[in-house]
Amino acid sequence: MASGPIALPDRSQSGAAMPASGPAIWRDRRTFVWRLAMALLFVGTLGWLIHTHPLPRSDPAQRLSLDELATTTAPADAADPARLPALPRPLALLALPPDLARASNAAVPAQPFAQIAPPFRATLTADARARAADCLAAAQWYEAGDDPPGERAVAQVVLNRVRHPAFAKSVCGVVFQDANRANACQFTFACDGSLVRRRPGVVAWARAQAIAMAALNGAVDPAVGLATHYHADYVVPQWRDSLIKLGAVGAHLFYRWPGFWGTLAALHPLAPGSAEPQVPQLAPMSQAHRALTALPGLPEDDAVTLPRVIATPRSPAPDSARAPDHLTLTLDANAFPGSYAVRAFALCKDHPHCLVMGQTTDPAPAFLYLQDTRKGVQTALWNCARTPRTDHAQCLPDAAGVAHILAGW
Repeated sequence: MASGPIALPDRSQSGAAMPASGPAIWRDRRTFVWRLAMALLFVGTLGWLIHTHPLPRSDPAQRLSLDELATTTAPADAADPARLPALPRPLALLALPPDLARASNAAVPAQPFAQIAPPFRATLTADARARAADCLAAAQWYEAGDDPPGERAVAQVVLNRVRHPAFAKSVCGVVFQDANRANACQFTFACDGSLVRRRPGVVAWARAQAIAMAALNGAVDPAVGLATHYHADYVVPQWRDSLIKLGAVGAHLFYRWPGFWGTLAALHPLAPGSAEPQVPQLAPMSQAHRALTALPGLPEDDAVTLPRVIATPRSPAPDSARAPDHLTLTLDANAFPGSYAVRAFALCKDHPHCLVMGQTTDPAPAFLYLQDTRKGVQTALWNCARTPRTDHAQCLPDAAGVAHILAGW
C-alpha cells in the first residue's frame, strides 16, 4: 500500500523553539566538560605548586610610608634649620577617655624598622658626664617609673634626640627642652610640677643612675630603634598619625619620623667637649647639679630591697701611695649589675684617681671601675661571662689583662 509523505505540524506560528539536533547538543556538552576539566586542572596545579614551593621565610615585611619610599637620603636643604621637622606639641591631646584611647592606639599597626641607633659616644669631662647621667636618670624615672625596661627605652629616646638636629645638643638640654614654657616642654615632668611634688627614693634613683650610665657608655636598647617620640597608651596625641609607630614597651608607644628624618642617616655624633648645663631643679637628688649650699637629699625608699653591696678598703701596700684610692666591693651576684657602677662612682667621688674592684664569692673579678678626673677617664668594666653586655667594650679582659691594669693604675 503506497503512502505519501507525512505532514508534520507547523509550530512556527506558535513561537515554540525548535529542539537542537542531537550532534549539536553533544558538541555543547563536550565543550563544557572540557572547559570544566581545564579549570579543575589549573586550580589543582596551582594548589600543588603552593604546597610544594612555599614562599621563603624571612624577617617580617617592612612597611614604609610613601614619604619613605620616595627618599631615605638627606634632602638638599637638610642643613637649613627652617627645614627641620617641627617638634610636636606633647600636651596637645585628643579628648578621648582612656579606654577609647587605648582602642584607638591598638588599631594603629606597628611598623618595625630594621635600623637601630649606634652606641652613644661622647667626649665629656667628668663633671659634664655626671650631670648628663643625672638628667638622663631623671627623665627615665619620672617618665617610666622604677621599671628598668621602660627606663632603658626612655634613655634611648633621649640619646636619639641628642644626636638628631631637630633637638638640643646636650643630654640635659634635650631632657629640659622648652621647660621654661608652660605646657610646652618636651618631657612633661619638666614643666608640670612633678619635680617638686615627688622624688625617687634612694634605691630607685641609684637604679636609674646605673641605667643612665650604661646608656652613656654605649648600651643600646633595640626595642625602640630610632624612636624620637613616645606617649602613654591611654592618651592619643594630635601628632600620633603624622609619625610611624615602631612598637610598645610597657604602657608606652614609640614612634619615629617618616622619611629621612626618621633614619639612621639623620643622626650625628655629639661634638667633643659638649657642655652639659647645670639644672637647679635636680639639685635635691643630684650632687652633680647641686650648688655649694646644702640642700635636702632623697627620701629613704623602703619599697625596694636594697642590693647588698658592701664597700671595704683594700689592704694598702706599704710602698704604694695610691693604695687608699684602691677599693674593693663585695657584690651580690643577684643584684642589678648596673648598681655596681653606681656604687663605685659614689665611692670614688672624692678621689681624683680611683680604682674599684668588685668581687663575689668567685675569686675572679666581677667588676672593675677606673676613674681619673684629671685625664677625663671614667670606665666601668664587667665580667661578661657572668653579666653579658651589649657593648663588648664594657667587658673585662682576661686575667693577664686585669693584672696589667691593676699593676699600672
